[in-house]
Amino acid sequence: MATIHREILVDADVDASWAALCDVGAIQERLARGFVVGTTLEGDHRTVTFAGGIVVRERLIARDDVRRRLAYAVVDPEVRHHASFQVFPGDGGGSRIVWITDVAPDSAAPRFAGMIDTGVAAIRRTLGASRQE
Repeated sequence: MATIHREILVDADVDASWAALCDVGAIQERLARGFVVGTTLEGDHRTVTFAGGIVVRERLIARDDVRRRLAYAVVDPEVRHHASFQVFPGDGGGSRIVWITDVAPDSAAPRFAGMIDTGVAAIRRTLGASRQE
């Protein structure tokens, strides 16, 4: 299983970043505008529609408000995909968001990495990122 690791520095404080991240039904408004265009919730599952037209169904696995961590998995028989986000205070203010994704088969990793990098850019735009990583 391949691992994709990204760290995102944003200007929003930790509480604001966590609030945006854990609002799992409003990704398109609060976390990743332009990358995600729609989200619907059904119990512990959500359906996410991306700007390119890709639609995925995800199962929300864990939410830890103390550690500011959210974990989910894509529900797809062809690809195993587990991911987590965690929010930390940034050095000198703002927040550091860590996004870790595990995907199998390994051959799917480049496709996922490209989407994740587009998502990182959207998160930086949405939460504000004038600082360099």
